[in-house]
Amino acid sequence: MQKIAVIGAGSWGSALAMVLADNGHDVRLVGRRQEQMDELNERHTNVSYLPNIELPTTIRGYTGMEEALGGVEAIVLVVPTKAMRETVRKIVPSLQKAVPVIHASKGIEPATHKRISEMIAEEDASTNRISSITVLSGPSHAEEVALRQPTTVTVASADDEAAKYTQNLFMNQQFRVYTNPDLVGVEIGGALKNIIALACGVTNGLGYGDNTKAAIMTRGLAEISRLGTTMGAKPLTFSGLSGLGDLIVTCTSVHSRNWRAGRMIGEGLSMDEVLEKMGMVVEGIRTTQAAYELSEKLEIDMPVTKALYSVLFNGIDPYQAAEELMGRVKRHEVESLYRS
Repeated sequence: MQKIAVIGAGSWGSALAMVLADNGHDVRLVGRRQEQMDELNERHTNVSYLPNIELPTTIRGYTGMEEALGGVEAIVLVVPTKAMRETVRKIVPSLQKAVPVIHASKGIEPATHKRISEMIAEEDASTNRISSITVLSGPSHAEEVALRQPTTVTVASADDEAAKYTQNLFMNQQFRVYTNPDLVGVEIGGALKNIIALACGVTNGLGYGDNTKAAIMTRGLAEISRLGTTMGAKPLTFSGLSGLGDLIVTCTSVHSRNWRAGRMIGEGLSMDEVLEKMGMVVEGIRTTQAAYELSEKLEIDMPVTKALYSVLFNGIDPYQAAEELMGRVKRHEVESLYRS
Protein backbone atom coordinates (compact mmCIF):
# COMPACT_ATOMS: atom_id res chain seq x y z
CA MET A 1 0.00 0.00 0.00
CA GLN A 2 1.24 3.47 -0.89
CA LYS A 3 0.01 6.95 0.02
CA ILE A 4 -1.10 8.67 -3.19
CA ALA A 5 -2.51 12.18 -3.60
CA VAL A 6 -4.86 12.74 -6.53
CA ILE A 7 -5.18 16.46 -7.17
CA GLY A 8 -8.35 17.33 -9.05
CA ALA A 9 -11.71 16.00 -7.86
CA GLY A 10 -13.61 16.10 -11.13
CA SER A 11 -14.90 13.01 -12.91
CA TRP A 12 -11.51 11.81 -14.20
CA GLY A 13 -9.62 12.50 -10.96
CA SER A 14 -12.31 10.69 -8.97
CA ALA A 15 -12.30 7.70 -11.35
CA LEU A 16 -8.52 7.36 -11.15
CA ALA A 17 -8.72 7.63 -7.37
CA MET A 18 -11.13 4.69 -7.47
CA VAL A 19 -8.67 2.61 -9.49
CA LEU A 20 -5.91 3.33 -6.97
CA ALA A 21 -8.21 2.54 -4.03
CA ASP A 22 -9.26 -0.73 -5.67
CA ASN A 23 -5.55 -1.58 -5.80
CA GLY A 24 -5.26 -1.16 -2.03
CA HIS A 25 -3.60 2.27 -1.88
CA ASP A 26 -4.24 5.04 0.66
CA VAL A 27 -5.75 7.71 -1.59
CA ARG A 28 -6.12 11.41 -0.77
CA LEU A 29 -8.38 13.21 -3.26
CA VAL A 30 -7.82 16.96 -3.29
CA GLY A 31 -10.59 19.35 -4.35
CA ARG A 32 -11.29 23.07 -4.08
CA ARG A 33 -14.79 23.02 -2.57
CA GLN A 34 -15.21 22.01 1.06
CA GLU A 35 -18.82 20.88 0.55
CA GLN A 36 -17.69 18.48 -2.18
CA MET A 37 -15.00 16.99 0.07
CA ASP A 38 -17.49 16.74 2.95
CA GLU A 39 -19.82 14.80 0.65
CA LEU A 40 -16.97 12.47 -0.30
CA ASN A 41 -15.93 11.83 3.30
CA GLU A 42 -19.43 11.49 4.74
CA ARG A 43 -21.41 9.82 1.94
CA HIS A 44 -18.62 8.49 -0.29
CA THR A 45 -20.16 10.04 -3.38
CA ASN A 46 -19.29 12.82 -5.84
CA VAL A 47 -22.67 13.31 -7.46
CA SER A 48 -21.77 16.45 -9.41
CA TYR A 49 -19.24 14.50 -11.46
CA LEU A 50 -19.99 10.78 -11.03
CA PRO A 51 -23.72 10.42 -10.29
CA ASN A 52 -24.96 7.05 -9.04
CA ILE A 53 -21.42 5.94 -8.19
CA GLU A 54 -20.30 4.95 -4.68
CA LEU A 55 -16.61 5.64 -4.09
CA PRO A 56 -14.43 3.37 -1.93
CA THR A 57 -14.32 4.39 1.72
CA THR A 58 -10.51 4.37 1.59
CA ILE A 59 -10.57 7.58 -0.48
CA ARG A 60 -10.39 10.65 1.76
CA GLY A 61 -11.14 14.16 0.59
CA TYR A 62 -9.00 17.22 1.34
CA THR A 63 -9.01 20.89 0.44
CA GLY A 64 -5.71 21.76 2.13
CA MET A 65 -2.66 20.94 0.02
CA GLU A 66 -0.18 20.70 2.89
CA GLU A 67 -2.33 18.27 4.88
CA ALA A 68 -3.10 16.13 1.84
CA LEU A 69 0.51 15.84 0.71
CA GLY A 70 2.01 14.89 4.06
CA GLY A 71 3.98 11.66 3.59
CA VAL A 72 2.70 10.90 0.11
CA GLU A 73 4.78 8.68 -2.16
CA ALA A 74 3.35 9.88 -5.47
CA ILE A 75 1.08 12.60 -6.86
CA VAL A 76 -1.49 12.26 -9.63
CA LEU A 77 -2.35 15.58 -11.29
CA VAL A 78 -5.78 15.77 -12.93
CA VAL A 79 -6.41 19.49 -13.37
CA PRO A 80 -7.15 21.59 -16.48
CA THR A 81 -4.17 22.78 -18.50
CA LYS A 82 -4.82 26.40 -17.57
CA ALA A 83 -4.56 25.51 -13.86
CA MET A 84 -1.49 23.28 -14.15
CA ARG A 85 1.25 25.83 -13.41
CA GLU A 86 -0.57 27.34 -10.43
CA THR A 87 -1.27 23.86 -9.03
CA VAL A 88 2.37 22.78 -9.28
CA ARG A 89 3.44 26.02 -7.53
CA LYS A 90 1.14 25.09 -4.64
CA ILE A 91 2.37 21.50 -4.51
CA VAL A 92 6.12 22.06 -4.41
CA PRO A 93 6.36 23.89 -1.04
CA SER A 94 4.30 21.16 0.65
CA LEU A 95 6.61 18.31 -0.34
CA GLN A 96 9.10 17.12 2.23
CA LYS A 97 10.95 14.94 -0.27
CA ALA A 98 11.12 14.45 -4.02
CA VAL A 99 8.23 12.34 -5.34
CA PRO A 100 7.11 11.15 -8.78
CA VAL A 101 4.30 13.07 -10.48
CA ILE A 102 1.83 11.41 -12.84
CA HIS A 103 -0.40 13.71 -14.87
CA ALA A 104 -3.60 12.62 -16.59
CA SER A 105 -4.52 15.92 -18.24
CA LYS A 106 -4.68 16.58 -21.98
CA GLY A 107 -3.80 19.89 -23.55
CA ILE A 108 -1.19 22.31 -24.85
CA GLU A 109 -0.56 25.74 -23.38
CA PRO A 110 -1.46 28.58 -25.78
CA ALA A 111 1.26 31.19 -26.38
CA THR A 112 4.10 29.03 -25.00
CA HIS A 113 2.95 25.88 -26.87
CA LYS A 114 4.34 23.78 -24.02
CA ARG A 115 3.23 20.25 -23.36
CA ILE A 116 2.00 19.53 -19.83
CA SER A 117 5.14 17.67 -18.75
CA GLU A 118 7.20 20.67 -19.87
CA MET A 119 5.00 23.01 -17.84
CA ILE A 120 5.40 20.85 -14.74
CA ALA A 121 9.17 20.63 -15.17
CA GLU A 122 9.49 24.40 -15.58
CA GLU A 123 7.55 25.11 -12.40
CA ASP A 124 9.73 22.68 -10.43
CA ALA A 125 13.03 23.77 -11.97
CA SER A 126 14.23 25.75 -8.94
CA THR A 127 13.24 23.22 -6.26
CA ASN A 128 13.66 19.72 -7.75
CA ARG A 129 10.88 18.30 -5.60
CA ILE A 130 9.54 16.23 -8.47
CA SER A 131 11.66 13.14 -9.10
CA SER A 132 10.01 12.12 -12.40
CA ILE A 133 7.08 13.05 -14.65
CA THR A 134 4.82 10.48 -16.29
CA VAL A 135 1.72 10.95 -18.44
CA LEU A 136 -1.28 8.61 -18.30
CA SER A 137 -3.43 8.78 -21.42
CA GLY A 138 -5.72 6.73 -23.63
CA PRO A 139 -9.36 5.98 -24.50
CA SER A 140 -10.91 6.23 -21.06
CA HIS A 141 -14.23 7.86 -20.23
CA ALA A 142 -14.34 8.49 -16.49
CA GLU A 143 -17.94 7.28 -16.28
CA GLU A 144 -16.98 3.83 -17.58
CA VAL A 145 -13.81 3.57 -15.48
CA ALA A 146 -15.90 4.34 -12.39
CA LEU A 147 -18.23 1.47 -13.35
CA ARG A 148 -15.12 -0.74 -13.57
CA GLN A 149 -15.67 -1.51 -17.24
CA PRO A 150 -12.61 -2.87 -19.12
CA THR A 151 -10.34 0.02 -20.09
CA THR A 152 -6.81 0.25 -21.51
CA VAL A 153 -4.43 3.20 -21.24
CA THR A 154 -0.79 4.07 -21.88
CA VAL A 155 1.78 5.60 -19.54
CA ALA A 156 4.87 7.35 -20.88
CA SER A 157 7.89 8.97 -19.30
CA ALA A 158 11.46 9.94 -20.13
CA ASP A 159 12.30 7.68 -17.16
CA ASP A 160 11.50 4.06 -17.97
CA GLU A 161 11.40 3.09 -14.28
CA ALA A 162 8.87 5.84 -13.60
CA ALA A 163 6.62 4.47 -16.35
CA LYS A 164 6.83 0.97 -14.90
CA TYR A 165 6.12 2.33 -11.41
CA THR A 166 2.98 4.03 -12.72
CA GLN A 167 1.94 0.87 -14.54
CA ASN A 168 2.20 -1.08 -11.28
CA LEU A 169 0.23 1.55 -9.34
CA PHE A 170 -2.78 1.52 -11.63
CA MET A 171 -2.99 -1.83 -13.39
CA ASN A 172 -5.69 -4.28 -12.37
CA GLN A 173 -8.19 -6.67 -13.95
CA GLN A 174 -10.41 -3.87 -15.26
CA PHE A 175 -7.78 -1.20 -15.92
CA ARG A 176 -4.99 -2.44 -18.17
CA VAL A 177 -1.90 -0.22 -18.45
CA TYR A 178 0.75 -0.30 -21.19
CA THR A 179 4.08 1.55 -21.12
CA ASN A 180 5.41 3.64 -23.99
CA PRO A 181 8.75 5.51 -24.12
CA ASP A 182 7.33 8.21 -26.42
CA LEU A 183 6.38 10.95 -23.95
CA VAL A 184 5.99 13.56 -26.69
CA GLY A 185 3.73 11.38 -28.83
CA VAL A 186 1.48 10.30 -25.98
CA GLU A 187 0.97 13.89 -24.80
CA ILE A 188 0.40 15.25 -28.31
CA GLY A 189 -2.03 12.47 -29.24
CA GLY A 190 -4.04 12.98 -26.06
CA ALA A 191 -4.19 16.74 -26.52
CA LEU A 192 -4.94 17.03 -30.24
CA LYS A 193 -7.67 14.40 -30.37
CA ASN A 194 -9.86 16.90 -28.51
CA ILE A 195 -9.65 19.22 -31.53
CA ILE A 196 -10.93 16.50 -33.83
CA ALA A 197 -13.69 15.58 -31.36
CA LEU A 198 -14.85 19.20 -31.38
CA ALA A 199 -14.86 19.17 -35.19
CA CYS A 200 -16.86 15.92 -35.27
CA GLY A 201 -19.36 17.43 -32.85
CA VAL A 202 -19.72 20.49 -35.08
CA THR A 203 -20.50 18.30 -38.10
CA ASN A 204 -23.12 16.44 -36.07
CA GLY A 205 -24.69 19.75 -35.06
CA LEU A 206 -24.80 20.72 -38.73
CA GLY A 207 -26.77 17.56 -39.48
CA TYR A 208 -23.99 15.67 -41.25
CA GLY A 209 -23.66 11.92 -40.77
CA ASP A 210 -21.15 9.11 -40.44
CA ASN A 211 -19.41 9.73 -43.76
CA THR A 212 -18.42 13.19 -42.59
CA LYS A 213 -17.37 11.95 -39.17
CA ALA A 214 -15.14 9.28 -40.71
CA ALA A 215 -13.54 11.88 -42.98
CA ILE A 216 -12.83 14.27 -40.12
CA MET A 217 -11.41 11.51 -37.90
CA THR A 218 -9.17 10.06 -40.62
CA ARG A 219 -7.84 13.37 -41.87
CA GLY A 220 -7.62 14.60 -38.29
CA LEU A 221 -5.39 11.70 -37.35
CA ALA A 222 -3.12 12.64 -40.26
CA GLU A 223 -2.87 16.17 -38.86
CA ILE A 224 -2.05 14.87 -35.39
CA SER A 225 0.67 12.66 -36.84
CA ARG A 226 2.19 15.45 -38.92
CA LEU A 227 2.44 17.87 -36.03
CA GLY A 228 3.51 15.21 -33.55
CA THR A 229 6.32 13.78 -35.63
CA THR A 230 7.60 17.27 -36.38
CA MET A 231 7.80 17.82 -32.62
CA GLY A 232 9.77 14.60 -32.16
CA ALA A 233 7.09 11.96 -31.62
CA LYS A 234 7.28 8.46 -33.06
CA PRO A 235 4.75 7.83 -35.86
CA LEU A 236 3.59 4.46 -34.47
CA THR A 237 2.41 6.10 -31.25
CA PHE A 238 -0.49 7.65 -33.16
CA SER A 239 -1.70 4.19 -34.20
CA GLY A 240 -1.93 3.21 -30.54
CA LEU A 241 -4.12 3.90 -27.53
CA SER A 242 -3.15 7.54 -27.05
CA GLY A 243 -3.62 8.25 -30.77
CA LEU A 244 -6.20 6.27 -32.72
CA GLY A 245 -7.75 4.72 -29.61
CA ASP A 246 -8.36 8.02 -27.84
CA LEU A 247 -9.54 9.59 -31.10
CA ILE A 248 -12.22 6.93 -31.59
CA VAL A 249 -13.64 7.15 -28.09
CA THR A 250 -13.65 10.96 -27.98
CA CYS A 251 -15.16 11.49 -31.43
CA THR A 252 -17.95 8.93 -31.19
CA SER A 253 -19.37 9.09 -27.67
CA VAL A 254 -21.92 11.31 -25.93
CA HIS A 255 -19.66 11.02 -22.85
CA SER A 256 -17.16 13.29 -24.63
CA ARG A 257 -17.49 16.88 -23.46
CA ASN A 258 -15.52 18.09 -26.49
CA TRP A 259 -17.91 16.32 -28.87
CA ARG A 260 -20.92 17.72 -27.01
CA ALA A 261 -19.48 21.23 -27.09
CA GLY A 262 -18.81 20.94 -30.82
CA ARG A 263 -22.35 19.75 -31.48
CA MET A 264 -23.78 22.81 -29.74
CA ILE A 265 -21.53 25.09 -31.80
CA GLY A 266 -22.75 23.35 -34.96
CA GLU A 267 -26.32 23.95 -33.80
CA GLY A 268 -25.65 27.68 -33.70
CA LEU A 269 -24.65 28.47 -30.12
CA SER A 270 -21.75 30.85 -29.45
CA MET A 271 -18.62 29.64 -27.67
CA ASP A 272 -19.59 31.58 -24.52
CA GLU A 273 -23.05 30.01 -24.53
CA VAL A 274 -21.56 26.55 -24.95
CA LEU A 275 -19.13 26.98 -22.05
CA GLU A 276 -21.93 28.24 -19.82
CA LYS A 277 -24.10 25.24 -20.66
CA MET A 278 -21.22 22.76 -20.22
CA GLY A 279 -20.28 24.07 -16.78
CA MET A 280 -16.84 22.49 -17.07
CA VAL A 281 -13.57 22.91 -18.93
CA VAL A 282 -13.55 22.03 -22.63
CA GLU A 283 -9.84 21.46 -23.24
CA GLY A 284 -10.21 21.21 -27.00
CA ILE A 285 -10.95 24.93 -27.32
CA ARG A 286 -7.62 26.08 -25.85
CA THR A 287 -5.81 23.26 -27.62
CA THR A 288 -7.26 24.35 -30.97
CA GLN A 289 -5.71 27.77 -30.44
CA ALA A 290 -2.35 26.31 -29.42
CA ALA A 291 -2.23 23.77 -32.26
CA TYR A 292 -3.19 26.37 -34.86
CA GLU A 293 -0.44 28.68 -33.62
CA LEU A 294 2.04 25.80 -33.68
CA SER A 295 1.04 24.81 -37.20
CA GLU A 296 1.63 28.36 -38.40
CA LYS A 297 4.98 28.56 -36.62
CA LEU A 298 6.19 25.19 -37.91
CA GLU A 299 4.59 25.64 -41.35
CA ILE A 300 2.53 22.45 -41.09
CA ASP A 301 -0.75 22.29 -43.00
CA MET A 302 -3.58 21.34 -40.61
CA PRO A 303 -6.79 22.15 -42.50
CA VAL A 304 -9.27 20.65 -40.02
CA THR A 305 -7.61 22.47 -37.14
CA LYS A 306 -7.48 25.70 -39.15
CA ALA A 307 -11.17 25.44 -40.06
CA LEU A 308 -12.17 24.85 -36.44
CA TYR A 309 -9.97 27.74 -35.29
CA SER A 310 -11.76 30.00 -37.78
CA VAL A 311 -15.13 28.95 -36.36
CA LEU A 312 -14.12 29.29 -32.71
CA PHE A 313 -12.00 32.43 -32.80
CA ASN A 314 -12.81 34.28 -36.04
CA GLY A 315 -16.58 33.85 -36.09
CA ILE A 316 -16.66 31.94 -39.38
CA ASP A 317 -19.96 30.15 -40.01
CA PRO A 318 -19.50 26.37 -39.60
CA TYR A 319 -21.21 25.69 -42.95
CA GLN A 320 -18.75 28.01 -44.66
CA ALA A 321 -15.80 26.32 -42.93
CA ALA A 322 -17.04 22.91 -44.10
CA GLU A 323 -17.40 24.13 -47.68
CA GLU A 324 -13.88 25.53 -47.66
CA LEU A 325 -12.51 22.23 -46.37
CA MET A 326 -14.24 20.28 -49.14
CA GLY A 327 -13.13 22.74 -51.81
CA ARG A 328 -9.41 22.53 -51.13
CA VAL A 329 -6.91 21.73 -53.91
CA LYS A 330 -6.71 18.12 -55.14
CA ARG A 331 -4.28 15.86 -53.28
CA HIS A 332 -2.85 12.33 -53.38
CA GLU A 333 -4.10 10.60 -50.22
CA VAL A 334 -0.97 8.75 -49.09
CA GLU A 335 1.34 11.65 -49.86
CA SER A 336 -1.00 14.03 -48.09
CA LEU A 337 -0.76 12.01 -44.88
CA TYR A 338 2.64 13.58 -44.46
CA ARG A 339 2.26 16.88 -46.33
CA SER A 340 -1.20 18.46 -46.29
